[in-house]
Amino acid sequence: MAALKNCFLFLAITLCLASVKTSSAARHLLQIPGMPQLPTIPSLPQPTLPQMPSIPNMPTTTLPPLPSMPSLNLPNTPLPTLPSAPKLTLPPLPANMPLPTSIPNLPAIPTLSPPPSN
Repeated sequence: MAALKNCFLFLAITLCLASVKTSSAARHLLQIPGMPQLPTIPSLPQPTLPQMPSIPNMPTTTLPPLPSMPSLNLPNTPLPTLPSAPKLTLPPLPANMPLPTSIPNLPAIPTLSPPPSN
């Protein structure tokens, strides 16, 4: 277990030192005067796509009007009213209710002791 902790510690220290050296090397390269310019990447030729045929126009259709159905006319009758629900009343609360003054004790959870070590 101790070897694993030491391995992680060594790895963390190595990464910290490596990042410091890398960043200082990059800064040093950026501050050097007269650095050669990086070559430019030539642009690639754009491919030519074949002309797609145009989509033909769809013919427009007109729908005939719907026939009127006089047999479905419903009379305007009022809807029946719902009966009102009975009003319930609660009994009054007592004027001096006893309030708890202490929190009840929670039951203890039994714990097991570990076995003796060698």
